Amino acid sequence: MIRSMTGYGEASLHEGGVHYFLEVRSLNSKYFKAGMRLPDDLQGLEAELESELRRRIHRGGVTLTVRCSDSSSAAAYTINQDALSRYLEQIKSAPAPAGLQIVVDAGALLGLPGVLQSPADEEERVHRARAILLKLVDKACAQLTAMRTREGQALVADLRENRNVIASRLERVAERAPQVVEGYEKRLRQRIDAMLKDAGLKIEPADLIREIAVYADRTDIGEELARLRGHVAQFDELISEGEARPIGRTLDFLAQEMLREANTIASKSSDADISRDIVEIKGAIDRIKEQVQNAE
Repeated sequence: MIRSMTGYGEASLHEGGVHYFLEVRSLNSKYFKAGMRLPDDLQGLEAELESELRRRIHRGGVTLTVRCSDSSSAAAYTINQDALSRYLEQIKSAPAPAGLQIVVDAGALLGLPGVLQSPADEEERVHRARAILLKLVDKACAQLTAMRTREGQALVADLRENRNVIASRLERVAERAPQVVEGYEKRLRQRIDAMLKDAGLKIEPADLIREIAVYADRTDIGEELARLRGHVAQFDELISEGEARPIGRTLDFLAQEMLREANTIASKSSDADISRDIVEIKGAIDRIKEQVQNAE
């Protein structure tokens, strides 16, 4: 079963006054590559969340985004009374310019180093967030995988259509190949007979047979046809598999090998009918190469 590399999934949960939202997006990539966007206080979970993604997604550029909104009282920072008092004492003891009065801005005081401190249970909040985010990753990845599977089905339909074009044209080439040698033999005999008749000479049958054998050997595409048939059969097996596993890179390599054999056939044969079929085969292979870039 082929899966596309593009997909999207999201999941959210509201617990203990905190709203958690997580989304996963994936795009085409030669290998697995993860990008993480986490709140500052949850950066320590990056490695574990990436490991969870890697366990579920084998190929693609994946971006995981987490947003948290805490509306509970636990989100409030604690004012360090000792530090604040110390700042106020220093302000009061500072000499004021003549005729001026020092005005204390509460907002500026709270922004001084050490006045506001993170909630004492920050470690507990991270621990709680970890358990929740792992569940959300599972749900979001399930959605993403379902979407990638649906797109993969459409991808398989297109790959199979191009595979059928290759197979049908390949059979026509295989049927035409023996006729090419027969046609060459017939044309060669006619030309030689005409030349010898005008010159009044004779040619030994062995010489004619040798010339035909050389041409047949030079234009023989039997091995290339057999290898290309084998590649097409393997390609068909891969896209028909029921098991979900990453085969995109295998399909890409297989398409390159099919194109190699098609090019060799084209260079060996000078027959117009075969050349037309090979052009169609190469066109279908190019479309396959383009499509498998999106296969996991």
